[in-house]
Amino acid sequence: MGARFLAEVLKKIAEKEGHEITVLVATSGDTGSAVARSFYDVEGIRVVLLYPSGKVSRLQEKTLTTLGGNVTALEVQGTFDDCQKLVKGVFADREAFGDKVLTSANSINVGRLLPQMVYYFWAWRQLEQEQRDNMIFSVPSGNYGNLTAGVMAWKMGLPVKRFVAASNINRVVPDYLDTGQYRPRTTVRTFSNAMDVGDPSNFVRIREMFGDDHKRISQLVQGFVADDQQTTTAIRKLHEKTGYTLDPHGAIGYLGCHNHLLEKQTGIFLETAHPAKFRDVVEEATGDHVALPDYLQKIQGKHKKAVQMPAEYHILRAWLINHI
Repeated sequence: MGARFLAEVLKKIAEKEGHEITVLVATSGDTGSAVARSFYDVEGIRVVLLYPSGKVSRLQEKTLTTLGGNVTALEVQGTFDDCQKLVKGVFADREAFGDKVLTSANSINVGRLLPQMVYYFWAWRQLEQEQRDNMIFSVPSGNYGNLTAGVMAWKMGLPVKRFVAASNINRVVPDYLDTGQYRPRTTVRTFSNAMDVGDPSNFVRIREMFGDDHKRISQLVQGFVADDQQTTTAIRKLHEKTGYTLDPHGAIGYLGCHNHLLEKQTGIFLETAHPAKFRDVVEEATGDHVALPDYLQKIQGKHKKAVQMPAEYHILRAWLINHI
């Protein structure tokens, strides 16, 4: 939703200014898929996606690397944090790129967060009247853009009691919420790979919105952490109980909601990816076949097109100078 809105906004800007816009994106899996599809063939826009080699699912990689056209994928030999650092380096490099029109479609771009605020209100509005005043949102969190959008919605009047920052074992933010100490660390690979982030960009925004007051932040936002075993157990149990198939990210959101829900409260957890992107994990957990949507079925046999790149800024810099 956020990426499609942003694509249309940037298209209008490109038309008005008469300049091509280059969109740089670092992805741990799902953001890149959404951006590639949303920006594909959008006039006046060129997209460069950086993703960590071997750290996205096979199907996620297909969604990043099979479109071609105005979308170029760079397969970086590193982690998502490396990809993110490289992109930020480009934005800070005025000497090389000061005359280029560059932007991001990551959640560091507020154009992603503005439309994401909407579905928090939309979800709240679907509740019965007696549920609306005593509800929580549990948000699967990696780079914390989605949660930031939720807090922005709260600032605008969304009557939510609290948010749950539901994390995998890359638990930098839940640990901060518990201790008041923010300590970035090396990323650990998990089944919920889009959340494998060791230094999330957007959490600084949440801290700024509360004047970096840990007590005020932790009154609204509580942390939750689940490992891979807890994730797959949740996928299995909810499937057995309801027939609903979670993906690994949604499973962590579900667990966060389940563990923080108080009596007489209503909980809403957010899903962020289709379970078919993680078929091996989901099918092993549920014992059931996961059918691919038509779009994902079509790209399975397509040829991967990606530029191999080490996680070194000077090499990315040279490549971009020659290609944008």
